[in-house]
Amino acid sequence: MVFQEKQYKLIQNSIEYIVNHYETQPNLETLASLSGLSPSHFQKLFLSYVGVSPKQFLASVTITHAKRIVKKRPILDTSYDLGLSGTGRLYDLFIKWEGMTPGVYKSGGKGLSLFYETIQTIFGEMFIVSSEIGVQSLQFVSSHEEKEILLQSLKEEFPNADWIESDGNRDLHKTVKEYLQTFSPPNKRIQLSLVGTPFQLKVWQSLLKIPMGENRNYGEIAKSIGAPKASRAVGSAIGKNPIAFLIPCHRVIQSSGLFGGYRWDPKRKEILLIWENAKTNSIESLSHLMGDESSVRH
Repeated sequence: MVFQEKQYKLIQNSIEYIVNHYETQPNLETLASLSGLSPSHFQKLFLSYVGVSPKQFLASVTITHAKRIVKKRPILDTSYDLGLSGTGRLYDLFIKWEGMTPGVYKSGGKGLSLFYETIQTIFGEMFIVSSEIGVQSLQFVSSHEEKEILLQSLKEEFPNADWIESDGNRDLHKTVKEYLQTFSPPNKRIQLSLVGTPFQLKVWQSLLKIPMGENRNYGEIAKSIGAPKASRAVGSAIGKNPIAFLIPCHRVIQSSGLFGGYRWDPKRKEILLIWENAKTNSIESLSHLMGDESSVRH
């Protein structure tokens, strides 16, 4: 377990290095040396954990910064449906949600058992909380102290619930963990149990339909839920999303093309978008997006 955590941290550090030093176009030998590994070992490890090679990831970083946005899209009219693409529908098949009943929330979680643990990912450690209904919270944490603060905050929200630290064998947690570590559609459906206002739930549901490798701006989300003038309220709802990555609020950017804020660190949002762009585009298509503006050296 300790060895695996070290590998996740090594890959996370490598990703951050590529993002922060893309202008120097670090080659495989440089990245491997910084990681204390041979080039072949580093290449194999990076590909295994990230799903793309260091070369592909660097290409995605370069393209992203050259264009200032991950993927340009035409402005959509009020009738557009976020769920039209095949990948959007596929994602919708294995992520399902339902809102927590007002009675359970008002009672402070009385009669509710809440299980929690941490999960290692290439994007950082995540803290998961779930009930028998589904995942209730999934958030990035950067330190033990941050994790303890988050746990205490959740306990204050549900003081009457029975809080149980998971031993790592909870089926739902294992399904989420497998998805976050392999990024392959899970064999079992991931159920979410969401706590929010009707408006927030509507916004979060719309986010589930944004395909990996694409993005939307706040105005487009507002139009998609039938509230074209509610961009500010949409932004507020997105900022309160309790389920990181699975509800992909990181795919919502500013209309200017800038990435915008992210409650779990704007730099992590940038990395998530770059990684998704690398996963959904070949090097050839990434280079085509750049046109003649730049050349990617490897």
